[in-house]
Amino acid sequence: MSIFNNTQIAFADKTDSQLKKAYWMFKAIEQPLITNVGISALNFTVKNDFPFVTNIVKQTLFEQFCGGETHEESMKVVKQMFKHHVGSIFDYAIEGKAEEKVFDGTCTEIKQNIKFAEGNPAIPFVVFKPTGFGRIEIYEEVGRNVELTTSQKDEWARVVKRYEEVCQMAFDRNVVIMIDAEESWMQDSTDNLVNDMMERFNKERAIVWNTIQMYRTGRMEYLAEDLERAKEKNYFLGYKFVRGAYMEKERARALAMKYPDPIQPTKQASDDNYNAAIDFVLNNLDKVSGFFGTHNEKSTELVMDKMKAMGLPHDHRQIHFGQLYGMSDNITYYLGAEKYNVCKYLPYGPVKDVVPYLTRRAQENTSVAGQTGRELGLIQKELDRRRGK
Repeated sequence: MSIFNNTQIAFADKTDSQLKKAYWMFKAIEQPLITNVGISALNFTVKNDFPFVTNIVKQTLFEQFCGGETHEESMKVVKQMFKHHVGSIFDYAIEGKAEEKVFDGTCTEIKQNIKFAEGNPAIPFVVFKPTGFGRIEIYEEVGRNVELTTSQKDEWARVVKRYEEVCQMAFDRNVVIMIDAEESWMQDSTDNLVNDMMERFNKERAIVWNTIQMYRTGRMEYLAEDLERAKEKNYFLGYKFVRGAYMEKERARALAMKYPDPIQPTKQASDDNYNAAIDFVLNNLDKVSGFFGTHNEKSTELVMDKMKAMGLPHDHRQIHFGQLYGMSDNITYYLGAEKYNVCKYLPYGPVKDVVPYLTRRAQENTSVAGQTGRELGLIQKELDRRRGK
């Protein structure tokens, strides 16, 4: 029996009506046809400004997976979760926009989040997506080491400047800044840029953290190279480890463009790779800090077991866990109750702008085997418990 089955702990913050609403929403997401048709309709109606649809979205998907439309509005959720020893990571969930003024606006938003997080234990990390600071195409061009045009050089310089500004501010205010991972074809330039920031700002501790997708091939080799470089140049490493969220897109592109598939061949291989990353962190705590972002109960318990075997305290400052807001509360709140360092990724933003994020969440729930069924089973169990069944 799983240690993560205590639904009274998992749903301590949820009312009966909230649980019932979540149940029917996950029930709809469980059906791929309904999800895909619903997403197409949702994108069309929101894009064409149907206010009543926006209100429905806000009361369903948005309420389940987002903290609010602004970080101020989201603070109610932050404070409530921190009562249960669960931290929050503000995630400005604006996706699919590629204008310079939007990138500058996102950079300003991340700086505001750093100010919000300064000295606040309820917000232990600030995060941003690389494509929040620049076009995916410019990352790809830089990663391929091709000769850039003058305008491309200027564009990349602006991307680098945004990274430098937020990392410098995070360093000055002693706030950990985490950079997400995205598609593999833009990741080389992102990794190189983040490594430059690590070398500059991680001399005393890991302030700048990268994200490593363990469903990719070659990641353990990459980590070994990173560690050698950090030892040689004397700086610290921080990583968020995830399995990854772009598998279908990655496989399709590799097939279409006839290059080796960058994704592990099987689910088991991805799991083994993720678990190898756990050992990498725990065997190198003199240099490495790790954030294990996972909804996988087995991987989570494996970290806990290895910490126990090593005699490490639950709240070891270099070991963190995390799940997405609105999912896997059974894992998050159990870890919080046991005083591990655990956070929720807390997306926020205007409802209309967050729809691409929400639809991605819905599709991921549909495609990840067992995820939606587990959520439904836990909600039903808690509702039955509350009815005295």
